[in-house]
Amino acid sequence: MPTTPPDPLDPLLDQWAGQTPPPPGPLAPEVWRRIARAEEPVKRTLWERLHAAFARPSFAAAFVAACVLLGLFLAEARRSRLQSQYNRELMQSYLRLIDPLLEAADRTTSTAETAAKS
Repeated sequence: MPTTPPDPLDPLLDQWAGQTPPPPGPLAPEVWRRIARAEEPVKRTLWERLHAAFARPSFAAAFVAACVLLGLFLAEARRSRLQSQYNRELMQSYLRLIDPLLEAADRTTSTAETAAKS
């Protein structure tokens, strides 16, 4: 049976086998210090918090949907206001058409307002 040649690392390992490494020092305080540091709340800026919120797809999608709905609501409110104004003008125009005395009353009122401003 052939013998294997000796490994050159064997003498080094044998030399270290008898020695024990020195203790690393007070380990418990270091562990508790790291735990306390990990438990401290991280103070992030407003920009970082916004970025973290918008990085979540669910929040970003909800924000876009809310913006779209707000835009639609504001457009509808504006359209409703313009339609109301148009209806009021149409009604006044119709009243002036069928009642010439109303037009004369409007002229005297506007003349009195102009005179009061002067």
